[in-house]
Amino acid sequence: MKFGLFTCGYQRGALEHAFADAADFGYDFIELWGGRPHAYAPDILRGGAAGILRLEEKYGLPVAVYTPEHNAYPYNYMLGSEAQWEDCVNYLSEAVRAGKAVGAGYTLISVGHGGDAPPEARMERLRRTLRALSKTAEECGTGLLLETLTPYESNTCTTLPELEEALRDAPPALYGMCDLAAPFSQGEDPAEYFRRPGARCAHLHITDSDGVSDAHLVPGEGVMPLAKILGDIRRAGYDGTATIELVTRYIDAPGEAARRAIDKVREIL
Repeated sequence: MKFGLFTCGYQRGALEHAFADAADFGYDFIELWGGRPHAYAPDILRGGAAGILRLEEKYGLPVAVYTPEHNAYPYNYMLGSEAQWEDCVNYLSEAVRAGKAVGAGYTLISVGHGGDAPPEARMERLRRTLRALSKTAEECGTGLLLETLTPYESNTCTTLPELEEALRDAPPALYGMCDLAAPFSQGEDPAEYFRRPGARCAHLHITDSDGVSDAHLVPGEGVMPLAKILGDIRRAGYDGTATIELVTRYIDAPGEAARRAIDKVREIL
């Protein structure tokens, strides 16, 4: 597998700190968080791509995945009026173009909370959104990744069957992915995401978990049997990109956590 550093935890400092740490610690690529001050999509499209491309060249680390900030204020395509949905889709379409501008092969999205709408209505809203964003990805020549979340974060597309339903008859640009916290928190086997062709999984988020929340912990510091899980995923035939996703839990000392994380994953594998 190739291991990526997610820059979200570095948002209180300069983006270059994340690139420098990733190079120093031996990561293979960057998963770029799309929020300010680092890589907000409109900023990238207004000239910010050049600085990010310079960092990629300087440190020899490509941005493989671009992950825009969404599903929180002010963007959640699963709730709100038609005008609000259009605004969110326009923003995420910009994000797809921003990902392309910094060389990312994929832009990654997940699913916000759908409120009290019936399950059928929520799935239809999701599929409608995916069709719109997949069209933009196809025009850009990039891929779109759909991530399942834990039930602590969303009430739509949190399980493997729901992911397969969302991807049913999906456009060629749309793929699934697996964040280990989502299946583990619900008693699913993460390796099934890579065994079942309906999941079409093209990316992995490695993290550890306490099993009772959406916490993303440094590998080895939670309760996941990570050696078995990662071994099963490799035996299922997956050997692609894997971001070690720590999000913001370690935001005060992201470098220390990033080093521990990749050292532990390498030890496990």
